[in-house]
Amino acid sequence: MEYMYRKNIHQLIENNKQAYTDISDAIWNFAESRFQEVESSKVQQEYLKSRGFSVKADLSGEATAFIAEWGNGKPIIAYVGEFDALSALQQEADKTERSPIPEKVNGHGCGHHLLGTGSLAAADTLKTYMEEHGLTGTVRYYGCPAEENAGGKAYLVRDGYFNDCDVAMSWHPHTTNKVTGADRFLANFRVFFTFHGISSHAAGAPELGRSALDAVEIMDIGVNFMREHMIEGARIHGAITNTGGIAPNVIPAEAQVLYAIRAPKITHVKSLFDRMCDIAKGAALMTGTTVTIRQVSAYSNVVHNETMGKIMNEHLQAFVPMGYTEEELAYAAKFKEVITDLDKDGLKNMIAQLGDKEQREEMHKMAMLDFVLDRRSMIGGGGSTDVGDVSWVTPVGQANVNCFAAGTALHSWQAVAQGKSSIAHKGMLTAAKVLACTGVELLLKPELLAQVRQDWIDELGGEVYPNPLPKDLKPEIW
Repeated sequence: MEYMYRKNIHQLIENNKQAYTDISDAIWNFAESRFQEVESSKVQQEYLKSRGFSVKADLSGEATAFIAEWGNGKPIIAYVGEFDALSALQQEADKTERSPIPEKVNGHGCGHHLLGTGSLAAADTLKTYMEEHGLTGTVRYYGCPAEENAGGKAYLVRDGYFNDCDVAMSWHPHTTNKVTGADRFLANFRVFFTFHGISSHAAGAPELGRSALDAVEIMDIGVNFMREHMIEGARIHGAITNTGGIAPNVIPAEAQVLYAIRAPKITHVKSLFDRMCDIAKGAALMTGTTVTIRQVSAYSNVVHNETMGKIMNEHLQAFVPMGYTEEELAYAAKFKEVITDLDKDGLKNMIAQLGDKEQREEMHKMAMLDFVLDRRSMIGGGGSTDVGDVSWVTPVGQANVNCFAAGTALHSWQAVAQGKSSIAHKGMLTAAKVLACTGVELLLKPELLAQVRQDWIDELGGEVYPNPLPKDLKPEIW
């Protein structure tokens, strides 16, 4: 039978599932944020070394980045993982009310503890399968820090660490099962605009002051007016990170705003960024201040791959439905009840786009959406991922796999609370099986790997990686 290896991959992962869930839970407990994932990186490195992988770490100025490799020669099959947590999302596991863990700050609200471990499990399993069946080639696992807010993979791409890969794969924990194909991942710049003015007493000598906060406010107004004249799909969101103080009788000498600038393509983002720089200069001119502009990260748009989408979708359909127990469904139902009203509306809106009336009515009752969505459907979207940068230098395949109760928002305490549950583990292991099976199929069918590369070339259409990071930019905590 053509896909007999699926049973083999399934069994290999099931045999080792305790090790994988232990790693995932350990990273959940560490909950380390961008560029500080010391223990999370260490636990993955130590495991892969124990399994026969060679490891090189501290890459591109990212102390927690590493590459684990086994085998030799072509093809090079890469799996991409993450392990950074989110700030201010500390939360006790399994609690259906907000229960911050004392003395903790971060929490895995985006499921990167599952993401990284699932990709690691796929690499580990593919290596074992290759050993048992005498297949040649190289398996790599990329431990990538700082996906949230800093785009850690872009530095690795810029420095050429993905250049020789034949294909790369990743996945993301979600509330649905779907190969990402038509989904929209926006390119993204993060940029600080810092205004410098002159302080003075606001009542006694206002004519001597030049307000940096006025400049920030004027820039924000200018950006708001610019929103009317942007392309469809572009997004700009900002946060004032420095208001210049809390004393109203002192004119602020410094103020700062941070913007996330998103659009469907990196070239669109660059155009918006240039216009915003002009707005900032205008605000400075109007207020008699000066402005310093500092880009701190960049994410490129994803170059999709049709052949990878088809292959991964077949394997995803083979392992879904996952078959939850009654206890797991009851657990998920409790969390479905405590998601916000806005998230409940979001779930209704998503279901409204699927199936016929009878199917939609059934979906509304489900605590876990245990089926595969059409890979060509476009559900949600608008976020950014630094996997996009990888996709510009090698073909990439991605999938979302269900790890949370229906309607759960990522970047929420509800997602953190479910992160060590059996439903989360089940999704992670399913993702590992899909990724490992895809790797096996590409090794067994070189013609498919050739088609994957041709699809990638066609999709690029002659474009080359835009390398959106400033040449002198180094990874940093900001």
